[in-house]
Formats: sequence, C-alpha cells, structure tokens
Amino acid sequence: MPLAELTSKIAEKVKVGTALSAIIKFDFGDDGVILYNGKESPPEISNEDIEADCTINVSIDDFEQIMAGDLNPQMAFMMGKLKVDGDMGIAMQLGQILG
Repeated sequence: MPLAELTSKIAEKVKVGTALSAIIKFDFGDDGVILYNGKESPPEISNEDIEADCTINVSIDDFEQIMAGDLNPQMAFMMGKLKVDGDMGIAMQLGQILG
C-alpha cells in the first residue's frame, strides 16, 4: 500500500479512536513516515518527519499486517520486526488510536 493511502487510512481510524496527547512517529525507513500529533486538537496526521515523543520503527509491510490484524504488535516487537524509541508507555497505548 502506498504511503499516502496508508496515511489516509490512519487518519480515518484516528477520527473514531481515543486521542493521545503525544507526538508519535511511525518510521518506515526509506518508505517515509507517518506522524500522529495528538498535541493538536483534533489530532493531526501528516508525513512530516519531526522529533516525536515515541517513534515506532517498522517496515511498511509489517505495519500493514498489524493494521489488518494479521500480525500481533507484541509478537512483532518480540520478533524484532517492530522497534520502539522513546516513551514505551505511549507505544503501549497505540491501540486506543489505531483500534
């Protein structure tokens, strides 16, 4: 799935999810980033690559599987497919905005 399409999909999920007051970056390496800015009201979704409270490093393919429910995020973390930089507490709450 192209980054723009994935960004739109996350923006739709955020509209119905619970807001987190944090900046979270999903870093897909060479494929780009998706930034969730929960410090704005309503939360903003962009592809801006700025400093974040929590950065999730994952391949775009694995992220799509997580979003589809085909890959458990905790298993992806334990298998090294997903890495967290920054506030781990924020990462644990991601289900609130993506669920």
